Amino acid sequence: MRVAVTGASGLIGRRLIRILRLAGHAPVALLRERPDRDPEEAQAGLDGAEVRAYDPFDAQSTAAALEGAEGVVNLAGENLFARRWSKAFLQVLRDSRVLTTRALVQAIRDLSPRPRVLVSGSAVGFYGPRAPEAECREDELEMSFPPRDVLAGLCREWEGEARRVERYGVREVRLRTGVVLAAGGGALAVMERPFRMGLGGRVGNGRQVMSWIHLDDLCRMIAFALETPAVAGAINGTAPQPVSNAEFTKALGRVLRRPTLLPVPPFALRLLLGPVAAVVTTGQRALPTRVLAAGFRFLLPGVDEALATVYLRKERGFWPLGRDPRAA
Repeated sequence: MRVAVTGASGLIGRRLIRILRLAGHAPVALLRERPDRDPEEAQAGLDGAEVRAYDPFDAQSTAAALEGAEGVVNLAGENLFARRWSKAFLQVLRDSRVLTTRALVQAIRDLSPRPRVLVSGSAVGFYGPRAPEAECREDELEMSFPPRDVLAGLCREWEGEARRVERYGVREVRLRTGVVLAAGGGALAVMERPFRMGLGGRVGNGRQVMSWIHLDDLCRMIAFALETPAVAGAINGTAPQPVSNAEFTKALGRVLRRPTLLPVPPFALRLLLGPVAAVVTTGQRALPTRVLAAGFRFLLPGVDEALATVYLRKERGFWPLGRDPRAA
C-alpha cells in the first residue's frame, strides 16, 4: 500500500516510515515546505522514503501531495512538550492539529480516486482526568461529556475534523495515543530529567494511572490499522498493562539506576510546565480493547521491558527486536 504520512519528520513519523517499509508498504513522507530543507538530506533521514513538500494548512497543496496514496496517516502537529503552554502556544498546538486536519480532509474529498483509509492522531487526553479505577471506553464520542481540561478540548476538536472523512467513503481511525516510550523525545524525555539529577519521585500520591505504549508497538498498531478493514473509529494507542504513576516511577528509576525517594508536588509541575503537566498529574486507564479484539499482538506489553528496551537502544545502540514488525 502506498501510504502518505504527515508529520513524518517527528518522533513517531520517522520510526513509522521504517516500520511501514519493513511491513512491505511504500511510505511517502509529507513534509512542510521550508526553503532551508534539503530534499535529499530529508529523504536520507527518512529511510529513503519518497518525500513530498506541501503546505499542511492548504487543501489544494495537500491534495497534490496525496496523489496516488491508498492510505493516509495524519501525525501533523506541534510537539506538545516543545515549551511551556502559554496562551499563544496553545493556539499553535490547536492550529497545527485542527486546521491541518481540516485541510487534509478537504484534500481527500477532492481526490479521485480517494485513499481507502485515514489513520488520524489523537491522544488519551481526550478522556480528561479520570479516577484510577475508571476504564476509558473507545466508543466515547466527543459529544458524550464536556471537556474536562485543555487537552480534552483540543482532542475533541481534532477528532471532530478527522471524522468528517467518513462522509466521503473513507474508513477513518482515530488513534488515541498514550505516553509514548521512546528515546530522544516526547513525554519520556521530560519525565527523565529529574531522575538523571537524582530527584525522581512519584507525582502527588502516585495513584493516577498512566496509559503508555512503546514507540515500535505504536507504529506496528498504525500499520495494523491501515491493513485491517475491521478496525474503524476510535482506538486506544496504549499498551494492555497501564500502570500507576508510582509504579512507573519505580520502573524508570530501576532502568536509570537512580533513586525515587522524593515525591513531586503536583502544583510544582503545574507552575513549571503549565497545563501540559496534566499528562503526569492526572491520568486515564485506557485499554487497547478494539485492536486486541481484531488480532493485534504487542511485542512489549510490560513497562519494565519497554523502558529497558528504550534505554538499551538509546545508550548502548542495542536493539533486540530486529524482525518483521508484523510478527506476534
